[in-house]
Amino acid sequence: MLRQRVITAIVLLALFLPALFFPHPVLLPVFGLLMMGLGAWEWGRLNTLPKWAAYASGLLCVVLCLVSWQIGWLDRPLPYVWMAGGAVWVLVTVWLLAAGVQTWQRIPKTLRWAVGIVALWLAWMAMVQAHRIGVNFLMSVLCLVWAADVFAYFAGRAFGLRFTRNKLAPSISPGKSWEGVWGGALGVLCLALLWVLADVRVQPQAASFFSQMYQGGWWLLLIAVAFMVAMSVCGDLIESLIKRSAGVKDSSGLLPGHGGVLDRIDALLPTLPLAMMLTTVAHL
Repeated sequence: MLRQRVITAIVLLALFLPALFFPHPVLLPVFGLLMMGLGAWEWGRLNTLPKWAAYASGLLCVVLCLVSWQIGWLDRPLPYVWMAGGAVWVLVTVWLLAAGVQTWQRIPKTLRWAVGIVALWLAWMAMVQAHRIGVNFLMSVLCLVWAADVFAYFAGRAFGLRFTRNKLAPSISPGKSWEGVWGGALGVLCLALLWVLADVRVQPQAASFFSQMYQGGWWLLLIAVAFMVAMSVCGDLIESLIKRSAGVKDSSGLLPGHGGVLDRIDALLPTLPLAMMLTTVAHL
């Protein structure tokens, strides 16, 4: 299993890194189209759509992204899109996690499916616009999510249930603890402080997400980090809730050792649009 995970991770990085650093900003959107199309296919399967409808879901998501690209949305400021998308993510997340696993099946299948396609499309647009702000900006958002996951894992392994008696969400994801969340937040805060210092010394003209928040003061950076870590965890929990409702362990077997595409990008689906939302609000 570990060997499979490592090989798959190397292959993904071999595709992602050239797209990220390629001088012409076309490869990353194409890479994103591939990932979101596959994610939409998985989404159709998770919602028990017929095989043809699952494939059509992937195609529809790709077409939706291509239309947005063609009409020039990627090159325009979209403040209302980010603020509306971010608000919906927060409200739906709070409601769904409070309601529990059984509530998901009570939502009409068509509505569930449509919300997922829109979430994938919104994340793709956010990723592309973040990349156009700068590689440093996009990388800082991605590393925030990855660091939150890594630090939470090790903190949970080391201190899980040592300071609290209750799991984070035992009915959704029994392995997650509050200690893991706190460890993830502390790790990301350290990462943010180091990134801000590096931006000042190395790339003062290419601000990261952390530096953009820091421009509003330390208090804004702290709030933004805490909020983004929380929504990163919530993205993971939402997908776990949906998989538990569907009775599956992974969204698919596309990525050996990792599960499916949605298993890899679940925390990015809310955090990418929310990073754009916070950046928009910080510059108002």
